[in-house]
Amino acid sequence: MNKTTLILLTSLLTPIAWAGDDDDDDDGSNRFNKLPRFVAGEIIATRYDGVLDDLLTAGLGKSGLEDGAPAPAFADPVNPTDAELRRLAIYNNYRALVPTEIGNGYGVLFGPNLDADGNDTGTEGLVAGREYLVYADSGSGRKNVTLMVQIPDSFDPAAACIVTAPSSGSRGIYGAIGTAGEWGLRRGCAVAYTDKGTGTGAHDLEDDTVSTITGQRVDADAAARQSHFTARLSDQRRIAYSAAYPDRLAFKHAHSQANPEKDWGKNVLQSIELAFYLLNEQFGEQGHHGKKRKSITPANTIVIASSVSNGGGSSVRAAEQDRKGLIDGVAVSEPNVNPRYEDFGIQQGAEDPFYGHSRSLYDYTTLLNVFQGCASAAAENAGAPFNFAPSSTACTSLVAKGLLGSGDPAGQAAEAQQIINDYGFVSEQNIVQPSHWWANVPQSISMTYANAYGRIGVTANLCGYSLAASDPVTGEVLPLAPATENALFGTSNGIPPTGGVSLINNLSPGGPVEYRKSTSPSTGNADQNLDGALCLRSLALGRDAESGAKLKRGLRGYSRRIERGIRQVRASGDLRGLPAIFVTGRNDAILPINHTSRAYYGLNQRVEEDDSKLRYYEITNAHHLDVFNKFPGFSDKFVPLHHYLFEALDLMYDHLANGAALPPSQVVRTVPRGLALLPLTSANVPDIAMSPGEDAISFEEDILHIPD
Repeated sequence: MNKTTLILLTSLLTPIAWAGDDDDDDDGSNRFNKLPRFVAGEIIATRYDGVLDDLLTAGLGKSGLEDGAPAPAFADPVNPTDAELRRLAIYNNYRALVPTEIGNGYGVLFGPNLDADGNDTGTEGLVAGREYLVYADSGSGRKNVTLMVQIPDSFDPAAACIVTAPSSGSRGIYGAIGTAGEWGLRRGCAVAYTDKGTGTGAHDLEDDTVSTITGQRVDADAAARQSHFTARLSDQRRIAYSAAYPDRLAFKHAHSQANPEKDWGKNVLQSIELAFYLLNEQFGEQGHHGKKRKSITPANTIVIASSVSNGGGSSVRAAEQDRKGLIDGVAVSEPNVNPRYEDFGIQQGAEDPFYGHSRSLYDYTTLLNVFQGCASAAAENAGAPFNFAPSSTACTSLVAKGLLGSGDPAGQAAEAQQIINDYGFVSEQNIVQPSHWWANVPQSISMTYANAYGRIGVTANLCGYSLAASDPVTGEVLPLAPATENALFGTSNGIPPTGGVSLINNLSPGGPVEYRKSTSPSTGNADQNLDGALCLRSLALGRDAESGAKLKRGLRGYSRRIERGIRQVRASGDLRGLPAIFVTGRNDAILPINHTSRAYYGLNQRVEEDDSKLRYYEITNAHHLDVFNKFPGFSDKFVPLHHYLFEALDLMYDHLANGAALPPSQVVRTVPRGLALLPLTSANVPDIAMSPGEDAISFEEDILHIPD
């Protein structure tokens, strides 16, 4: 596919060129289409014909994304092209978030082959249109947040719409392609993406190579300000660090020293502004001197802020921060929100109200990182899927540290599980959490977010952790193979372990090794680096997690920096009266509902009171990672939450376009497929009800009531 650059003078693509430019229309109004000041460098524009390649599937189509379809290969593994990297990124990002196996809704309830009304088109679902890619930055190259806008050929200026699709997790720019991206493209909307300043962004400190905006690996000096991420190190410091710790990598989310999460809402708003600019370049009225006048504006365009997980949280923060009236509504799934605390209770069924809600992601995840290895061995978790890593050694080490008091292994595991549930994790998540422990979820989040919130650089080796490739048998550090490194744009989710990069315990006796194969110096046990987990937990608590004592000076400084970083990402709960929808699975084991969606909904009721237009739909038998639903132990017990994101978007669009009422907040009761694994149908995933009856969620007398 031919790649061209927008026909604009290079000088006009810099923020400085537009500063103070007040070309007005004849009536004095500022109606000319002007490049946003945050745009840095050239806007890369690519046209996709919808036959050989496309916006949504990179030419793979429904069949090429289906479970079992092979990953697209590179003609030369060491020198992939931009198009090959993009195709692999779309393949992996789509399949990481959307269940693509037949029988679990793919191709029937969601998928590229469906039209805007959910009807099967009988095609592979390729979407023709234009894709635009650029950095948002001050010009220094320090942040280089990736922005992307896709404008399908089906876009109708007379019924203009924009959907935001910030990436989930720490993923790159295609991290929401299969979620909000697919919904928007199918409906003919422009889709505004951002990687939120995270993305793969791997800096190999040994050979000093970095990634470009299209994923190519190049020398850091050659990339200069066009590097997606270069660690803030002089050559002297980098060389010295590599001599002491060979073959290490820095990752952007963890090591940018920018706390990117504080700007996630801002990045979403920037993506919307860029979308308006590009839409007016393509469809705007012709003005004098060849300049386009704005004809597509917030006043005549439906803008829905969407996405899932971190992306959903980013869109929520954007709605809170929107002072230009860009956003008309919000529809998000399982949003990562860190709401500020308000004194109200959350009551599920007849249980006692829970007041310890609204803890930060870093707080509750570091708790899991300490106790889940032991809790996975609890009797109630014996049948949990992917429970491959229960550790009696982890329990033994916790007893030795005085953090568990039971005298027998069964009692210790049960005690660890109770500690987790008392912290606000609902019992419905217990069956899911062992799989996430096995998949390194709390371990990787704890390490990444500690560095990110504290703005801590890679050379600090915070709590003894670093990032590198490792031998799969011994765990010893290895150089990352060139072919593996060159594919990172297409394979990495931005938060190791990923793309061949592992979490390393530098402090293991005998030398650095992959943390699961390491030994904790203080216990002498192979307890999956409990020492490192307790260090990270101490930074969350602001005191020693083992003894309760005051932290030593260095750690105390890090803890205070992390605390400041968390304050910067707290959500206000004020959506300024915007209509909004949250859909969240009750079994979410990554973003526990008492600390995220439920807590945010309660906060919003306190802040906006009668002006609130937020709806909260809690889905039973649904969790955070739909992609797990194809595996035994998940396939019979859970339904895809992804389906309800699309229903939420449909409801919001109908509300904004046609004035249709939004259903009240409620628990939606789904029906898992069961052991027979019959194909998923609408009977398994009932519609959100206009009259939920006893399943209605209410907020009364400072208690958020959730039906059991």
